[in-house]
Amino acid sequence: MTDTSLQNDGLLRRILRAAAGPLGMVLALGALVLFFAFTTEHFLTLVNLRTIANQIPTLLIVGVGMTFVLVAGGIDLSVGSVLALSSAVLGACMTQTSMPLAAAMLAALATGLACGAVNGFLVARWRTPSFIVTLGVLEAARGGAYLVTNSQTQYIGARIERIAETSLLGFSLPFAVALAVVIAGHVTLTRTRFGRHLAATGYNEEVGRLCGIATRRIQFAVFALCGALTGLAAIVHTARLSAADPNAGTGFELEAIAAVVIGGTSLTGGRGSVLRTVLGVLIIAVLGSGLAQAGVQEPAKRLITGMVIVAAVLLDRFRKQKSDA
Repeated sequence: MTDTSLQNDGLLRRILRAAAGPLGMVLALGALVLFFAFTTEHFLTLVNLRTIANQIPTLLIVGVGMTFVLVAGGIDLSVGSVLALSSAVLGACMTQTSMPLAAAMLAALATGLACGAVNGFLVARWRTPSFIVTLGVLEAARGGAYLVTNSQTQYIGARIERIAETSLLGFSLPFAVALAVVIAGHVTLTRTRFGRHLAATGYNEEVGRLCGIATRRIQFAVFALCGALTGLAAIVHTARLSAADPNAGTGFELEAIAAVVIGGTSLTGGRGSVLRTVLGVLIIAVLGSGLAQAGVQEPAKRLITGMVIVAAVLLDRFRKQKSDA
């Protein structure tokens, strides 16, 4: 290989590393904001920014759980349906049994945790591919949501609205909760033994097992955690809408995976960052809001979002190939 080829290869590595890194993501997010600010009339208005801020807590919370699952080498396709089922349980507890809010919230959390535990048990104990397991739970949970609500939206009203309307240190309560989840997730992934064992499990499960890591427990734990966080996100989602909709979360699993992958978490496991997931969530939210402000129809919005996801996956693949070379 000539000196010029070596120099070009080294330059390509640096470009890919920068593009896939936090700085590249921040620049991409800034470029999106500037683009929509100049091409639409209402993107930078307080109303629109508040709408984005109210929408992202649900995706942020689930994104943290999805980050843990992907780092461990798995994938969870059931989060959208689990969100709907947890929301349905919350709505049924409050409208059909007049259960207190705190107890209904615990029921929603328990529902999410139970679904995640089922995913984790089948993946870890029976060595079943997470794609297949969570696809089955996706269908089962959606059916459960329809059964619990009798296929009708459960309107809850003011008793649940106060969660979304409560402020904490100038932030809405859901946003503050999402921020706390992000901080806890970041610290766990980067500063604890569990985080190190999690990355080792995703990078090479067999090597991790030979090193004394309880890889099956790690896998069970991350799916259970993702389920519990999805239950928490269901509470936030229900509070924002003041209702439990059995159709809630349709396609949400793809949105959560997209945000995590755009954030640089590897689909093959072993590498990921909660903070980058936050940037991925912001990119998804800004892109969706900006396209809506520009009057782009839903089919075109999905096409553009899909192209962004594919680009993120290809960028991660090229970056990994160059780093391994």
